[in-house]
Amino acid sequence: MTAPIHAPADNIAEIQQNIAQAKAHFQMTQAVTLCAVSKSQPAAAIRAAYAAGQTVFGENYLQEALGKQAQLQDCAIAWHFIGPIQSNKTQLIARQFDWVHSVDRLKIAQRLSDARPAELPTLNICLQVNISEEASKSGASGQELLQLALQIKQLPHLRLRGLMAIPAPQQEFAAQRDQFSQVRALFDHLNRHDLQLDTLSIGMSGDYQAAIAEGATLVRIGTAIFGARQPKTNPDTDLASKGAV
Repeated sequence: MTAPIHAPADNIAEIQQNIAQAKAHFQMTQAVTLCAVSKSQPAAAIRAAYAAGQTVFGENYLQEALGKQAQLQDCAIAWHFIGPIQSNKTQLIARQFDWVHSVDRLKIAQRLSDARPAELPTLNICLQVNISEEASKSGASGQELLQLALQIKQLPHLRLRGLMAIPAPQQEFAAQRDQFSQVRALFDHLNRHDLQLDTLSIGMSGDYQAAIAEGATLVRIGTAIFGARQPKTNPDTDLASKGAV
């Protein structure tokens, strides 16, 4: 059953309970942050979730996010950018977000570092890895991840925190765990090179319990909080085609 959009408080409470139960069942001790994925949701829905105690929100589209941020300036929200990054969007992303999960190449990281205002804290970064090697998805390959991480670690206005992945959808719990275990193996490999990563951003509405079993420290959940999204085009692409960005 799809979660009703009018009851984010109940849905958030249920998800937090599920997170706690998954940690207990799999004997995991890591803290797990719930990031509410609010793309396609109005500012009013975010405000309702915020009133229920949710403070971390993830957005995929820059122009859509900027409009919501303007309406929610009175809320102490930690904004996470989790969508694909176009080079011409890096300046605003660097200024308007606390975290960026979807860095997959050095050029983007350099632009984010250069654009991060000196008066703001360093920008928290996760490297996106394409663990399923799907041509349709963004992300660095496992083979290039270490070199990329070592390069990004040197950039002055970024703090490399960990890895993010969106594996191919799997229905079976064991298959979900298998994909997440591959991400965890890469995470551990990077840390053996003294990168001191602390964030594993894996798991969404349909597989977050499997992700927690493999060490997720942040799960990105939209549908289970807000309900099914209405299909829509990427507003950044629409605006770009009209010369607005």
